[in-house]
Amino acid sequence: MRALLRLRDIFGRGLGREEGDEGSLRRIVLGGVDVEYRLVRVRRRSIGMQIGLSGLAVRAPRWVSIRDIEAALTERAPWILRSLAEWRARQRNVLPRQWKTGEPILYLGRELALSVHPARKKEINADLLNLTVLHPAAQDEQQVAAFVAGWLREEAVRLLTPHVAEFASRVTPAPPTMKLSNARSEWGSCNQRGEIRLNWRLVHLPPHLAVYIVAHEVAHLVELNHSPRFWSQVEALFPGHAAARRALDDWTALLEA
Repeated sequence: MRALLRLRDIFGRGLGREEGDEGSLRRIVLGGVDVEYRLVRVRRRSIGMQIGLSGLAVRAPRWVSIRDIEAALTERAPWILRSLAEWRARQRNVLPRQWKTGEPILYLGRELALSVHPARKKEINADLLNLTVLHPAAQDEQQVAAFVAGWLREEAVRLLTPHVAEFASRVTPAPPTMKLSNARSEWGSCNQRGEIRLNWRLVHLPPHLAVYIVAHEVAHLVELNHSPRFWSQVEALFPGHAAARRALDDWTALLEA
């Protein structure tokens, strides 16, 4: 059994699984806007709609016709369009589209400008405005990208490890094993063996949100569930956790960046 900090754990909007097929992609015009949605046939009595990281998902009984489904979508068009717009607004320039000077990159919750320069040695420095990359092959975007990606993962380890150790020392005598993950649906996880995995993309978040996620996973060392006792443990480790939990709503798009 694994305790996962998934999207639905964070803010209750994740596209949770229900019994049914994988669904099919369809399109409909709502308010003059072409909208793609995934239709999943499931065992339920009514049509359900969810909007999240992956867009619009519609779950409907097998006996409901496409005509009736799309009539329901048309009826809810204002809500659908507004919610999709809100999710698009959460998208951020996490990594540069081109690994050249002037491109935006997200680091510790701040959008910095990439500044790439030729140099004999490889080096990266971040300040309030720029992420400066020195590289012998500064014109080779692939090499620059690989170097920065490795640095970001090293930064995640450097920044998160002390918090894991500090929180763990308050709940268990045995320090947990910590590894980085590349998951696209969770910020972190903890299993029954006491192993904690933290998403390397936490390096993009404001530091206090990353620390909250560490506290969340360390609390699972005591309570491998999301019971009231678990949330009490989270609060003990990270007072005011509820505000951080809500704030993650604006950052979940990073998981699929």
